[in-house]
Amino acid sequence: MYKTLLVGFDDSQPSKAALTEAANWVRRHGGEIILVHAVYFDSEEFGISPNHMEKRLKHGEKVCLETKEMISREFGVETKSVLCEGEPPEVLVTMAKEKKADLVVLGTFGRRGINRLLMGSVTSQVIVNSPVDVLVVKKPCSDCSGSYRSILVPFDGSEFSVKALDRACSLSGTDGVEITVLYVIPRYEELLGFFRTDSIKKSMNQEAQKIVDAAVAAASAKGVSVKTEVKEGHSAEKIIETAAGLKKDLIVMGSYGWRGVNKAIMGSTTERVLIGAPCPVLAVR
Repeated sequence: MYKTLLVGFDDSQPSKAALTEAANWVRRHGGEIILVHAVYFDSEEFGISPNHMEKRLKHGEKVCLETKEMISREFGVETKSVLCEGEPPEVLVTMAKEKKADLVVLGTFGRRGINRLLMGSVTSQVIVNSPVDVLVVKKPCSDCSGSYRSILVPFDGSEFSVKALDRACSLSGTDGVEITVLYVIPRYEELLGFFRTDSIKKSMNQEAQKIVDAAVAAASAKGVSVKTEVKEGHSAEKIIETAAGLKKDLIVMGSYGWRGVNKAIMGSTTERVLIGAPCPVLAVR
């Protein structure tokens, strides 16, 4: 399924977890890893300390070499590396295109901390602009196996959720995954201020059933059986809650039409899930 995995690496613990996950995937399924280390040095900083750039590049070169040796020794996987000067998100997106990567793998929000996804962070910018799927690894290295046994797919019938379900079905073929499709009935009355009558509630439940039935049919057409869940409430909250309650080890979801460098994603469902998810999240393009 994924044969060329591009891993953003800055020698932090989250990026080491991403690399471990990628190495285990390749060891299980084949393929190759391209390690990308970006060195950023702004013009103001260069004016103050012009020699620091060369030092950072030499340090980056050393980090890449030592990391490749470690991956080869511990996982038996050969790894290529790319050392570039530039903003990490721009470098990662460019390299994904140039190297024809199938998947970009990132740790939990780089150096920005595990509890926050800030607008303009490396992770958010890469997901917005990546030409391929992005896997955000939200777990320590010791839990990174490169294998997924139980997947949650938030599904609302949109083209993005259809792509996510298709990807989950492909993963099912590689690892024998159990897939649960989740549809969240929105609380429109909170947004629009209308009173929900029994008739409206019945209609919304019928619509929910049509949507999950469509997901079941789409998966069945690919030879995959799925379980279904219907919840009511705020989408991100219910996705996070369901993933935790069912002990899912991966959430596969569409990117909901994020477009362009300037697209604001603060407050989007996918972003909120990335922040609060109890497991890795695969954002499907």
